[in-house]
Amino acid sequence: MKNICYIVGAGVNYGLDFAVGDGDFVIAADGGFDYLHKKGIAADLCIGDFDSISRRPTHGDVITLAKEKDYSDTFEAAQCGVDRGYELFHIYCGTGGRFDHTFSNIQVLGFLALNNKRGYLIGHDYVVTVIANSRISFDARARGFISVFSYSGTASGVCIQGLKYELDNRSLTSTLPLGLSNEFTGRDSTVAVNDGALLIVFPRECMGSVKPNFK
Repeated sequence: MKNICYIVGAGVNYGLDFAVGDGDFVIAADGGFDYLHKKGIAADLCIGDFDSISRRPTHGDVITLAKEKDYSDTFEAAQCGVDRGYELFHIYCGTGGRFDHTFSNIQVLGFLALNNKRGYLIGHDYVVTVIANSRISFDARARGFISVFSYSGTASGVCIQGLKYELDNRSLTSTLPLGLSNEFTGRDSTVAVNDGALLIVFPRECMGSVKPNFK
């Protein structure tokens, strides 16, 4: 099992239902510090311009960013996690507010995928991830709907196995939502892409069904 870099942002808090394990790393991205503090979870790193926070962290490892900057606090947090060698990222409190902020966090998932990492953006009752030239697999416990969209212009060599609607070496484009509302079937399942990137949305309750190997 890979160690996890947890990033907690300043979006809507739909619950921090994670337990920090040995070797995991917790980053508070700006207002995420308040959420972590209320939950009693210690942050290993606090980063942001701290414009959405009740008080500036006094934690020893604090990175203060300029208010006018090129990249979001969440992206900077993800970059810090990558720099520390993490490959698996769970991003909480990154949805539910402004849609442009949510979309920028989806772009963080794309950044991670294109750098051979895996990020999961955990919303109210759903999870978003991006895979690039890779795969994601679920065990038979997964239930509900799963949607698969092209994240690049054209994603080629798309294979879907074990879901209600399967594909074998097909192409998906970013202008045709062919992969909307597929379904888990109570079998092990896999979504893979050979050339390009896919954006995948599945129920939050299925996080425990995701198989750990993604390369």
